[in-house]
Amino acid sequence: MTPLARIIAARIRLSGPMRLDDYMRLCLLHPEHGYYATRDPFGAGGDFTTAPEISQMFGEMVGLALAQAWLDQGSPAPFTLAELGPGRGTLMADILRAIRGVPGMREAAQVVLVEASPHLRRVQRETLGDISHLDDAAQLPQAPLFLVANEFFDALPIRQFRMGGQGWAERVVTLGPEEGLALGLAAVDGQGAAPEPILRPAPQGVIREFCPEAGPIVSALAGRIAAHGGCALVIDYGGWDGQGDTFQALRRHRPEDPLAHPGEADLTAHVDFAPLARAARAAGARVSCMATQGEWLLRLGIAQRAQRLAAAGDGGAMAALHRLTAPGEMGHLFKVLAFWARHAPVPAGFEPLDDDADDA
Repeated sequence: MTPLARIIAARIRLSGPMRLDDYMRLCLLHPEHGYYATRDPFGAGGDFTTAPEISQMFGEMVGLALAQAWLDQGSPAPFTLAELGPGRGTLMADILRAIRGVPGMREAAQVVLVEASPHLRRVQRETLGDISHLDDAAQLPQAPLFLVANEFFDALPIRQFRMGGQGWAERVVTLGPEEGLALGLAAVDGQGAAPEPILRPAPQGVIREFCPEAGPIVSALAGRIAAHGGCALVIDYGGWDGQGDTFQALRRHRPEDPLAHPGEADLTAHVDFAPLARAARAAGARVSCMATQGEWLLRLGIAQRAQRLAAAGDGGAMAALHRLTAPGEMGHLFKVLAFWARHAPVPAGFEPLDDDADDA
């Protein structure tokens, strides 16, 4: 067992089965043994590779999309330029380089990174220099906000519910034979255990997931944008009103059992974009239709950028374009959602939700 597995097993023996979101939170953020607290998980030497690590083109497209939104909203100054879960700082570095060509934007930007991991904060300072950090999105300034969250929401802890012969039950982590960690089920304590859409009637065997932290984070962001202006881009893998078991672990670039190496593997789940859109709209922002990452990047002109880089001698540009946009690569698995100030035009590369456009 890993050191963290022993801690988790001791807690279960003392207090009983552990909810899945509590398990994920410990695995990812335990101050001594948590995954993000102890390592740099990105790139070939880590456990997974994100889009900014594949090519500078990804960050350039994000930066130019935010720049266009900033111009469309009258170039507010000063404004907050923020990223949630910024990894090594690679994406923000590419964004800052892209916006330097937009007169006045870099000077007006107050850069803020929302990062819980002390280890990754140190890495981000090495990449970006002296930078402001916050512990969570609720601490962002009440000011115009232009923000990106790339592969942030997939790492937030989830709860899982399964419909069985006796109704809904919640999936928990418990102790199996020989004291190893195992998944089990616990009775749901009333309909208030999760939002109504999660516990609505379903056939036996259906699994639904719920991320308790996602809605409040989006509400906080959208509330600032509704009040002060701005735009948020959420980029992640997932879908719309999805269901099923998407809880997964990745270690050394390979999938594995999420209970096998607590604290030593990345734990994630697919993002359900529908409740994020509902939370943003309820907080007063306009919301886009969900786009695939591939179609969004192509609308922004990444193919033309790749061709220019290739012509200038970048031998990996076309391969990176394929990996970022092709349906069989990241192009369809990853989705993009935007929400923005109601007085502003639709951000580049998006269309508004039909019901949102009607009352804009």
